[in-house]
Amino acid sequence: MKKKLKVAVLFGGRSGEHQISLISAASVMDAMDRKKYEIIPIGISLDGKWIVSQDPMAILKSKRKRVNNATALLSLNPREKRIFILKSQKEILKKELKIDVVFPVLHGTYGEDGTIQGLLEMADIPYVGAGVMASAIGMDKGIMKSLFKQKGLPTPDFTIIKRVDWKKDERNAIKVIEDKIGYPSFIKPTNLGSSVGISKATNRKELKEALKSAFLYDRKIIVEKGIFCREVECSVLGNDDPIASVVAEIIPKKEFYDYEAKYTDGMTDIVIPAPLPKRVSEKVRRLSIEAYKAIDCAGMARVDFFLEKTKNKLYVSEVNTIPGFTQLSCYPKLWEASGLSYKKLIDRLIELAIERYRDKKKSKTRF
Repeated sequence: MKKKLKVAVLFGGRSGEHQISLISAASVMDAMDRKKYEIIPIGISLDGKWIVSQDPMAILKSKRKRVNNATALLSLNPREKRIFILKSQKEILKKELKIDVVFPVLHGTYGEDGTIQGLLEMADIPYVGAGVMASAIGMDKGIMKSLFKQKGLPTPDFTIIKRVDWKKDERNAIKVIEDKIGYPSFIKPTNLGSSVGISKATNRKELKEALKSAFLYDRKIIVEKGIFCREVECSVLGNDDPIASVVAEIIPKKEFYDYEAKYTDGMTDIVIPAPLPKRVSEKVRRLSIEAYKAIDCAGMARVDFFLEKTKNKLYVSEVNTIPGFTQLSCYPKLWEASGLSYKKLIDRLIELAIERYRDKKKSKTRF
């Protein structure tokens, strides 16, 4: 009998998207084939504690501010590829778990931004999804959009405002935004996802309130030109030779696709395939792969677009390197519509993780 792969699923984390991560991870683990995989759930609390004992999902869902259960420690010895479980902060190891591959289902900071990927690289453990650089670029919307422009990919006009500059001179920050972007504009934390902290401003008063809200989540804010548009998305899968799914149109029942619209059942319609001319859908798919390759992504990503209503002009909004995996999420739905079931999608992502790891091991690190 073929040996089961030991797959550690990481969820929770120290970000504003902690709760969404729990929902995504529960969906992923429910769909994983128990005949192929030995699943090791690892929860990360809001204060950064790694939890393996008992039921990490239940512990994190209880929303305790501090977790007192046994904690886990990832070995950074590349020969070990294992997690140690501690009885307490003072006692020696209780037991250890060998790991073959890690499936990070961590949205936002300290999970999708290259930090956990760097840790797993140090530990020399294969993991699902983008590497350190692509994760970091995909998380920082300002760097990502600058790279899009450099690569000739269409993206809306934007400017970056730092918290330190806002505190130093609010009036000048407002002037910069009004001169460069104008109204309407969308204000977002640069390093966050799931539409957390996003607001629309149509005048100076709304802009000030939007900036205050966004600066609660990040030290850098991106202010983007508002476009009268339709929102479309495409899923990408693969390493060096990625493929694109069919295209979806996102139709929020609110004014725009914010956190509530994204994660509340019935608040958004996802139309698959999107009712678009064939040439437009093909362009979305082509640009999705170009944007994916532009940041050197691997494994998976969802690429979001704005389609201007008056001119049918496409703009690449962003690449999401760890897209949502909830039952409402677009990424798995698009692959199901493209002929790849949820269960098979997870299998493929794990295969791609191992494939990328093996390819990386071909490179010399000494000379």
